Amino acid sequence: MVTLFGTSACHLCELAEALLAQRGMAFEHVDISESDELFERYGTTIPVLRREDGAELNWPFDQEMLAAFLKP
Repeated sequence: MVTLFGTSACHLCELAEALLAQRGMAFEHVDISESDELFERYGTTIPVLRREDGAELNWPFDQEMLAAFLKP
């Protein structure tokens, strides 16, 4: 599973969610506005995907980049 860091008012986050949905991917959504630490870290780069191994993919990304990022 991947984690999607974003906010509820982020249209780019909605686009990232749509890309994940097109792949049928399960993901955990983390709202960075609920944490000062996360907001400071990701506030200017959301949406950000994080794999379980800690690797991250910052926006912008498309289906091709997402597939490469998710490849085992």
